[in-house]
Amino acid sequence: MLALRLARGSHPLVLTRRLLVAAAAAGVGFLLLCTLGYAVGHPDRSSTSVLRLLWCALPLAATVQFAVAVARTDPATRPRPGLSAVGLGPARLTAIAAASTAVACTLGSAVALLFYLHLRGDITGLPFDGAAADLLAADQPLPLAAALTLLAVLPVTAATAAGLALRPRTAPAAPEGAEKPMSSGLPWGIALVAVGLAVETYAGRGGGEGLPLPGRFDGNPAGVLTGWVLTAIGLALAGPGLVHGCGRLLQAVRPGATRLLAGRVLMDESRRIGRPLGVVSAVVSGTLAGASLYSSGSGTFGPLTGLGAGLILACTTATLLTAALESKQGRAHTSEALLRIGAPPTVLRTAALMRAGVLLAVFLPLTWAIAELAALPLTG
Repeated sequence: MLALRLARGSHPLVLTRRLLVAAAAAGVGFLLLCTLGYAVGHPDRSSTSVLRLLWCALPLAATVQFAVAVARTDPATRPRPGLSAVGLGPARLTAIAAASTAVACTLGSAVALLFYLHLRGDITGLPFDGAAADLLAADQPLPLAAALTLLAVLPVTAATAAGLALRPRTAPAAPEGAEKPMSSGLPWGIALVAVGLAVETYAGRGGGEGLPLPGRFDGNPAGVLTGWVLTAIGLALAGPGLVHGCGRLLQAVRPGATRLLAGRVLMDESRRIGRPLGVVSAVVSGTLAGASLYSSGSGTFGPLTGLGAGLILACTTATLLTAALESKQGRAHTSEALLRIGAPPTVLRTAALMRAGVLLAVFLPLTWAIAELAALPLTG
C-alpha cells in the first residue's frame, strides 16, 4: 500500500516513466502469450516453441534493464533525512522500489492478457474478422496456469533485479585524490565482439537449418543470433571503457577548463552511462544489419519479430536516456557549486555539448562498422 501511495503522489514525469515500464511489460507479455499460443496450436513442434520462447528472452532482458533504470531514478525511493526515524531506512526503501517495479510490470502483464484474450475472441468474439485466429490458436483452449506462469516471469525478474541493484552497500572509502580505475571489461568486450562477428560470419556462410523465430524470420541459422548476442554482450562490456577513453581524449593536449570539466565528468560517469550506451550501440547495429538483410530480399520479417525488435530498441534507448538523467541528477550539487563560485552557465552547456559530441564521434562509426560486418555474411 505504501508503494501505491508513493506512486499516486509522484511527479507526472515519474509516473510517465512507470507507465512506459508497464507498456514495455505489456509488449513482452503479449510476445510470451503468442509463444504459448503457438505451442498450444502446434504440439508436434516443441523444439520450435522452445526457440520462440528463447527469442522472447531478449525483449524481456531489455525491459528488465529499463525497469531497473527507472527504479534507480525514482525520487520516492531515495534516502532522505528523517525517513529512518519512521522506519523507512535504506532496506525498506529498496523493498518499496522493488514493489513499485513489480506493480508496474504486473499492470502491463494484465493488459497483455486482456488484449490477448480479446484477439482470441474469448471476451467479446473474434475481432478483425478472425484475422489473428490462426496466430493465437483461437480454436484451442488456453491453459490459464501456463499463461499466468509466463506472465509472472517479468514482474518477479524485474522486482528482483531492482532490489539487487538498489540494495544498501557498504564500501570502503577511496583515498582522497585517488583516481577511479578504468572499467576493466574493455579487453573482454573487444574479444567478445570479435568472437561474435566470427561466429555470425561462419554461421552465415556455412548455411544450416533456419532458426524458427516468431514472425517468419527463419532464413538464417541459430549461429547468426548467437553471434549477435555475443557481439551485444561485448559492446555492453566495452561501453564503460570506451566512455572512459572518451573522457581521457577530451583532456588530451593542453585542455582548458571546459574540456577538463567535460572529460572528468565522462570518466566519473563511465560506468553509469557506458553500459547502456554499449547496449544501444549493439541494438542499433543489429537493426541496421536487419534492415540491410530485409532490403536485399534475403529475409522476411513478421509482426511479432517487429514487435520484439521494437521493444528491444525502445527499451534500450529509454534506459540510456534514464541513465543520462540519473547522471545529471548526481551532478546537481557540483553544478550548483560551480555556479555559486561564478562559473558562467555557458561553460556547463559547452561541456555537455563536448561530451555528446565526442561520444557520437566514437560510437556512431563503431556502430556502423559492426552493422556492416554483421550484415556482410548474411547479404553476401
